[in-house]
Amino acid sequence: MASPRSAVHEQFPSLRVDVEPEREVVRVVPIGELDMATVGQLAEELTKLRDVGFKCLVLDLRRLEFMDSSGVHLILEADAYARTNGHDFAVIPGPPVIQRLFQLSGVGDQLEFRDR
Repeated sequence: MASPRSAVHEQFPSLRVDVEPEREVVRVVPIGELDMATVGQLAEELTKLRDVGFKCLVLDLRRLEFMDSSGVHLILEADAYARTNGHDFAVIPGPPVIQRLFQLSGVGDQLEFRDR
């Protein structure tokens, strides 16, 4: 039997991922909460986009309300994948509460942050 929390999450998902392709570049916009329970959803979307041939991904964090360390880990993995495979990967910074996580974990300088 599902716990009340998981039933609520199924009814009211805490993460939505919008995808906005623009020629060779695709902008991926997670909306809501990126955490241990939802990180797989974003990971799956990133993998699908790479599998269909997109080599330039921009992850737009401006609509995130919450992110935990699993989100930071996924973003670092996506960046490492891009570097290893000659792809481009950039991050549009999120709200201050999201950006603080990158600062606290000491990985902010490892990522390419851009305005658009």
